[in-house]
Amino acid sequence: MGQSYLLGCPEGGDVRLLDAVEKVDAAMCKIRNAGKVKARDRIAVLAALNLAFDLSELEAHALKASRSSPKASGTPQVDGERQPQLTALLQRLDTALGVDGRLL
Repeated sequence: MGQSYLLGCPEGGDVRLLDAVEKVDAAMCKIRNAGKVKARDRIAVLAALNLAFDLSELEAHALKASRSSPKASGTPQVDGERQPQLTALLQRLDTALGVDGRLL
C-alpha cells in the first residue's frame, strides 16, 4: 500500500519473505480497494486475520486429508510446518502496529 519497511529474515529466506510481503500487500490492497475500510491499522489487522484464516483452512484440509489417506505417515504435517510462519507473521504485525496498535 505504498509503504516501505526494513525487514530482516533468516539467511536464504529472502524469497519467502518477498512472497509473504506480496501476499500481505495484495490482501491489504484488496481490502482498501473495497472501500469499506480506510484506516491502515484496521486494514492491516483485517488482512492478517484473513491470511491467518486462509492458512487455518489449508491446515484443516491437510489434516483431514492426512487422516483419511492410507499413506498418512508419509504426508507432511502442515500444522507443524506452518505454525512457526504464522507466529512470525503475527509478531511482525504486532511490531509494525507498535505499542498503540496503529500504523500511523
